[in-house]
Amino acid sequence: MERDLVSLTQGRRGHFRLESGHHGDLWLELERLCQRSREIQEFAVRLAAQLAPYKADAVCGPLVEGALVALLVSLRLGCDFTYAERFANAGRAGLFPVEYRVPEGLRAAVKGKRVAIVNDVISAGSAVRGAYIDLKEIGAEVVAIGALLALGDAIDGFAAKQGVALELLERMPNNLWTPEECPLCVAGEPLEIVGTS
Repeated sequence: MERDLVSLTQGRRGHFRLESGHHGDLWLELERLCQRSREIQEFAVRLAAQLAPYKADAVCGPLVEGALVALLVSLRLGCDFTYAERFANAGRAGLFPVEYRVPEGLRAAVKGKRVAIVNDVISAGSAVRGAYIDLKEIGAEVVAIGALLALGDAIDGFAAKQGVALELLERMPNNLWTPEECPLCVAGEPLEIVGTS
């Protein structure tokens, strides 16, 4: 790989509660990922090549950075683009409390279509899971999940359970715990809440 994908983000170590509700010890500042669009484009081209065999009619990306990468991939594949908006549900507790939904005006355009979900980086997979659930409710056929980077392997089980192909450019190890199993909580490390605004 000519450029290191992780170098395009600013990562830091600590004790974080992620959007999914899991705890982890790595946080990547993904806002920086698409800041230099020319640099991220080469990764989107490579991901599009991996997704091409699935013959998607559309690519769906969770807002925000996932949708930006998905747009680049859809341009390369020559197919339609849509996105899934994030809705925090204050009344939902436990893991995966956040929902992702395709906007009302775009729902009919993906009904009955072959769709690839594309994200920038997947950890627990909260955004991808949310987009998948909504696309299935609409009546789309999700044919693949793609990402530039997977942190750990949590998404593998979800993709396998749904019978959906998983295409990744890179993977790096990652610690991910439920709040009850978190060793950083046991050690009394201060918890920072990220990715939930």
